[in-house]
Amino acid sequence: MQVSVETGGALERSLTVQVPEERIAAEVEKRLQSMTKTTRVKGFRPGKAPLRVIRQRFGPQVRQEVLDKVLQTSFYEAVTQEKLRPAGAPQIAPLAADSGQGLSYTARFEVMPEVKLNPVEQLNIEKLVCEISDEDVSAMIEKLRRQRAELQPVERAAQKGDWVNLDYKGGAEDEAAASLEAKGALLELGSGRFPGAFEDQLVGAVAGASLALSLDIPEDYGREELAGKTVALEVKVNSVSAPVLPELNEAFFKNFGVAEGDMAAFRGEIRKHVEREAELATRAGLRDSVMDALREANQVELPKVLVDAEIHRIRHELAGNLKVRGLPEKEIGATVERAAPQFEETARRRVALRLLTAELIRAQDLKPAPEKVREIIERNAQNYEDSSSMINWYYSDKERLAEIEALALEDEVIAWVAARGKVKELRLSFDELMNKRQTGADSASQSDS
Repeated sequence: MQVSVETGGALERSLTVQVPEERIAAEVEKRLQSMTKTTRVKGFRPGKAPLRVIRQRFGPQVRQEVLDKVLQTSFYEAVTQEKLRPAGAPQIAPLAADSGQGLSYTARFEVMPEVKLNPVEQLNIEKLVCEISDEDVSAMIEKLRRQRAELQPVERAAQKGDWVNLDYKGGAEDEAAASLEAKGALLELGSGRFPGAFEDQLVGAVAGASLALSLDIPEDYGREELAGKTVALEVKVNSVSAPVLPELNEAFFKNFGVAEGDMAAFRGEIRKHVEREAELATRAGLRDSVMDALREANQVELPKVLVDAEIHRIRHELAGNLKVRGLPEKEIGATVERAAPQFEETARRRVALRLLTAELIRAQDLKPAPEKVREIIERNAQNYEDSSSMINWYYSDKERLAEIEALALEDEVIAWVAARGKVKELRLSFDELMNKRQTGADSASQSDS
């Protein structure tokens, strides 16, 4: 077998392979000989048809089957011989395959890049630190009370913290703005759900009022024809309601799993919840910082085939998430297309980090610690009533367990880099921590979708 390689771009390779006819003919003959023992041919008893009949009847079909198999095996042999690592499936262009000519073809593909990591000791890493205070616990309890507040209509003017029921419609002179319309929309004044000063304009309004208000549409709004505009809205205030917070009593405590106990027991349970949230947020913050530092310090050539595959995966993820939310198919397609320009950068980041962490794992021979795998499984299982069954569920399936092992291995990477890089602690309150993580999550969500 003759093999020659040509280099195109940094990662592009063109492999020309020539397989001699002798190899193909020998395999064809072997298969035909085997068929004489089992093949039924009209006019002959089973397994008694002569080789010449079998060759005449099945020769072309068998040769094609052999060619397909030889193409696969010879390509694998060729890239192994040339020490190439294809990043994806090759594009095959046949050159010759007729009887007596052997098999020759050209395979074009991208190879995996050579990844060389710079010393992690020079990486600047930010580690978020948060100590939960009594004030954080009290603030969380008030947040939970607000979430379960009952709305009571009031006759006074609306103020911040009130809920208003609105009908609104965009001005008819602007066709795009005219499509902004809703009836019975509920809005908490001061929540920031509507951009700009729109909510401030409703402070002081009373039920039954008709108002002409302006709405500043942000530049990153999903609809291009409205992004960055200030539009006029005709607004009718249907009602104004004030939230009535529930009392802190046994009935309220039971809603959060504290069936028995007083305020102290309830605060203890809420503290545990807040501490878990803080732990998850600080861990995620460290992961993001390590990954960002790794990517910034190490430039790597990215195979287009891997980036394209990741873009496809992102599109599929977004469409799936939107479908779960109940969006109609037509709206799902439109939303995905609006977000499409952001997909490539997200895909490039994911592929780059995958290559970098894979090289780090290989170079340092990192492996997921069994106790870390168990810790992740137990953490996931604690959200279920029968946690022991959930733990067994993870361990009973190799694919599920492999997913957890991948998470544990990622934790090993983060810990290994953080132990050697230049780590700077940033102390935050719980609110600051969650706001920082929310901002980062929003950015990631926009880029991922």
